[in-house]
Amino acid sequence: MSFDADAIVDRRRMRRKLTFWRAGAILIALIAVIGTAIVLAPGSGLVPSGDYIARIKIQGLIRGNQDRVEALERLGKSRAKAVIVHVDSPGGTTAGSEQLFESLRLLQTQKPMVVVVDGLAASGAYIAALSADHIIAQDTSLIGSIGVLFQYPNFTDVLKTIGIKVEEVKSSPLKAAPSGFEPTSPEARAAIEAIVLDSYAWFKGLVKDRRNLDDAQLNLIADGRVFTGRQAVPLRLIDQLGNEKTALAWLEKEKKVPASTPVRNYSLQPRLRELSFLHVAAWGFEAMGLSVFAQRIETWGASQAIERLNLDGLLALWHPPTSN
Repeated sequence: MSFDADAIVDRRRMRRKLTFWRAGAILIALIAVIGTAIVLAPGSGLVPSGDYIARIKIQGLIRGNQDRVEALERLGKSRAKAVIVHVDSPGGTTAGSEQLFESLRLLQTQKPMVVVVDGLAASGAYIAALSADHIIAQDTSLIGSIGVLFQYPNFTDVLKTIGIKVEEVKSSPLKAAPSGFEPTSPEARAAIEAIVLDSYAWFKGLVKDRRNLDDAQLNLIADGRVFTGRQAVPLRLIDQLGNEKTALAWLEKEKKVPASTPVRNYSLQPRLRELSFLHVAAWGFEAMGLSVFAQRIETWGASQAIERLNLDGLLALWHPPTSN
C-alpha cells in the first residue's frame, strides 16, 4: 500500500512539473513572437535599413480611432519613401471618416501618397480616399455614395401591440429626440434633417474642392449613388483605372520614387494587438489541457468584435438596397 501511495504522489508531482514546463515553453514562445514583432514593426526604429514604400489598408467600418491617428503620425516620420493606401470599405461614422481624412491629409504633406480602391470606397471611405491627390480603382470597384444618413428604429407599434408604454420626463421637447418609443415630432424631424443637410453640405464641399468640380459636375455624382471604376473616371471621382502596379508606375513618373522600391505592409493597429493575443492565449490553454479557459477567451473575443460594430452618430455609410 505504501508503495502504491508513493507512486501516486510521484505521478502527481511529475504531472505538475510537466504543466509547469508547458506553460514556460508557451511563455517563452510568446516573448519571442512579441520581440520579433516589435523589432520588425514599421516605425519602431529597428526596421532593417533601406528604402521602402509603405502599404496601408483601410478596411471594414470606419469609426474614430486614436491608435490609427498615432500610427499614421509615426508613418509620417518613418523612412518610407511613399505610401500606397488600399481602400475597401463601405464607410462608417462621419466623425470617424473626417478624423481619418485629416490624418491622411497630414501624411500626404510628408510623403508622396496614392490611393488604390480594391473593391469599395463608398461614403466615409470615399472621404478617406479624397485625402490623396491621385485615386486609382479597378474597373469594377464601387465608388461614391456621397451622402449622409441618420437612421433609428421606431418601436411605437410594437409597444402598443404588447401593451407597454414608456414614460419619460425631460428638460425640453427636443431632448433625446428621436427616442424610438414615440412618433417623431415635426420639430424633432426638422432638427435631425438640419444636421443631416449640414453634414451633407460639408461632404459635397470636400468633394468639390478635392476633385476640382464645378456645381454641375458635383450634382451629377452627389445623389447617393455608387459608380463603377469605369464610370467614375469620366465623372472625375477617380483619376485612373488600375491596381497597385499602376500606383507604383504613377509614383515613379510623378514623384520620382522608383517602381522597384520594395513595398512593405504597415499596420495601423497597435503593434501588440497585431499578435492576436486572444487566439494565442486560447491555443496556450488548449496545449495545457485547459480547454474551458480557451473557450471562454474565444467567446470573449467574439463579443468584443460584435461590440465594435456599434456605430454612434451620423453615418457616411453605404450598403446595397434590399427588396421589400
